[in-house]
Amino acid sequence: GLPSALWEEEAAGEEGGPALELITPELARSWLPERPLNAHKGSFGHLLAVGGSAGMAGAIALCGEAALRSGAGRVTLGVPHGLWPVVASYRRELMVYGWAEDAEGRFAPAVVPGFLEQAGRATAVALGPGMGVGEGGAQLLAAALSHLSCPLVVDADGLNILAREPERFRPLVRRRLEENRPPAVLTPHPGELGRLLGLEAREVQRDRLAAARRAAREWGAVVVLKGAGTIVALPSGQAYLNATGGPHLATAGAGDVLAGVIGGLLAQGLPPGRAAALGVYLHGLAGDLAAAGETEILLAGQVAAWLGPARRRLERGG
Repeated sequence: GLPSALWEEEAAGEEGGPALELITPELARSWLPERPLNAHKGSFGHLLAVGGSAGMAGAIALCGEAALRSGAGRVTLGVPHGLWPVVASYRRELMVYGWAEDAEGRFAPAVVPGFLEQAGRATAVALGPGMGVGEGGAQLLAAALSHLSCPLVVDADGLNILAREPERFRPLVRRRLEENRPPAVLTPHPGELGRLLGLEAREVQRDRLAAARRAAREWGAVVVLKGAGTIVALPSGQAYLNATGGPHLATAGAGDVLAGVIGGLLAQGLPPGRAAALGVYLHGLAGDLAAAGETEILLAGQVAAWLGPARRRLERGG
């Protein structure tokens, strides 16, 4: 039932293949990172996840937990100093650093040198969940885009910062692609994508595929347009359509979990397009399994808790 223009268009994507492809179980299974019997935690990468602000401690905590449950060997969280005790007590497996904060409980600009030092030890970085839109966050994002060679996922308030100053940040995002660094992965919902493109959310929803492709092309990034039938669009024009998930994922924090899953897969060495596509598939499958096994109305933490069973189900061909 798809218009022929969608599947007849030829576009050489990061992975090759058709311009629009459904993420099937077989395709997702082929992308799963291997876990050799002689592996250790260093074999599966180290994610640095940065975010949180006064009143928004849960977002970065959920992101970190999801990264661990998606298979990352180590996860470090960078949060404003006032959140350190709260976030550090959330999951004992997470390493947590408290950085300088401003008067409103957001990152202060002084954290940039410490951030770059920590990021130099990581194999991937996730930035934005619960971070707020202060100048400290903006400087963190600019530093990440300008100086980091490792993969980067930008979510939530990171996207809002991009949209507030597109003339400042779009060239930085595009430069990663032009310099053959891994393209950034942007994970907007329709409202956030609309702000990135200067559109209303309803205009994005009118043609989700076109909007995601336009954003991927203009920003030079992998764009994950969340919602029913999540779309992953690559700068080349290649796009993936996801069919897992449902209304049980319409809950606060579910997007933070997705950012953690994608960040965890990036840390394990998957290229950005595959990490994003596999991430949305596993995230949706975890929600489906949780809704079937617990309740149709989920909390984001329940989605994170089902990521392991979702991977096992996929590995076994279920």
